[in-house]
Amino acid sequence: MNAPVSAQTPMTMRRLLALATLATAGSVAATSAFAGPGDGHMHGQGMAGPGLSQRMLEKVGASSEQRASIEQIMSSARSDLRAQHEQGRALQTQMRSLFAQADIDESAIEALRQQMLTQHDAASRRMTQAMVEASRVLTAEQRQQLATMMAERAGRPGRPGADDRRHGG
Repeated sequence: MNAPVSAQTPMTMRRLLALATLATAGSVAATSAFAGPGDGHMHGQGMAGPGLSQRMLEKVGASSEQRASIEQIMSSARSDLRAQHEQGRALQTQMRSLFAQADIDESAIEALRQQMLTQHDAASRRMTQAMVEASRVLTAEQRQQLATMMAERAGRPGRPGADDRRHGG
């Protein structure tokens, strides 16, 4: 275990605090993107799921039964992710508190960082599970059509992944 570090190096402290803030914000953002605000919908995703809007389901000929089933799957995932989002916010608050202390306890910060990674992984696992369940509702042809539509959407300017050169790719 590392001993607490004295707060006599303000530049290092600022860097650590900035790094921790970025890490915690990323963790919370991942779950909040799926949990959405209080209205129960995911931003820019419609009611079906990430990248899977009702309009897209209609375009691939999903029946009303398929759409209802997928909505139920995603609604359940949103509920679970909303709870995980709250847990992530609590962890973020704890991290800020650790960095606000007079002495920095590196081992406590690392332990909390590990908790945040575990929480983020649980959110990612839950969303992946929902997408697998939703995929099973669709036919292979419908999934292929959706994949093509999603790829086209991703290639539009201003969309994530549209210009990989921005990220060193």
